[in-house]
Amino acid sequence: MTDAARSLYIAQPALSRAIRDLERELGMTLFARSGRGVVVTSQGCRVVELAREALGAVHEIESLATHSQSGGGELRIASTPTLEAGLAKLLLPAYTAEHRDVRVQVVRCDGREGVVAAIREQRADLGLTDLPVPTDLVSHPVERQEIVLISPPDWNLPNPVPMARLNGMRVILPAPGSSRREEFEQMFASHRVTPVPIPPVPAGPEDKGGLLSLVRSGQASLVGYRIMSEQAARAGLVVRALDPSLRRIIAVVHARRRLPAAAQDFLTIAERRSAA
Repeated sequence: MTDAARSLYIAQPALSRAIRDLERELGMTLFARSGRGVVVTSQGCRVVELAREALGAVHEIESLATHSQSGGGELRIASTPTLEAGLAKLLLPAYTAEHRDVRVQVVRCDGREGVVAAIREQRADLGLTDLPVPTDLVSHPVERQEIVLISPPDWNLPNPVPMARLNGMRVILPAPGSSRREEFEQMFASHRVTPVPIPPVPAGPEDKGGLLSLVRSGQASLVGYRIMSEQAARAGLVVRALDPSLRRIIAVVHARRRLPAAAQDFLTIAERRSAA
């Protein structure tokens, strides 16, 4: 409750009173006490689901109104900086070529969790991220991205780099405790290697420019996606494949609700490209 109140910029007692008033008005219990905190009841989960659908319908009406007034509309796509290059290079040109009257806003997010949060909070209509995502979101795979090793130019490494060479190597990793960090650690464990983790730059683990600057300084290598190759090469870095080859599924994701027309059109183009 304290975290929820903080995110809403209101005092915690005020939020608690508002919830009690809502429960009294609806005649049902939305939250139940559990130990030192509270949990959402089954009725509360259903209310949240219906409220999201209602808010989605309101947003769709607003989009239709904007479309009728300006002759266009707006599409908000959440993406991590790592995948933003692929979005701008591959998907957006195809979309804008067919929908020149739609204004596209890219909502930059810090990692997969940020993309999921932007969609849940309705700050974005769609998201571009790697899988998996929580089951309350719908995912539409669009491509499989190769995972590569981006290193300083003076590091003497073969191409491809055997996974065993990552043992003891200085590697930039996401923040401890994050789902992405756990996935990296599982990947390394499956290949029986233990890199030396280097903390990411203060701007955040998904600040692509900051990560490449850290690699360029010679402090560590970066495990990233092949889509970063062009920018890495411009920064004077070396991109190498891994052996065995590793790939992750990239998908367009959205909430389980009706999508605005602009989002539906983008999804159609993304799926068309995936099928090509």
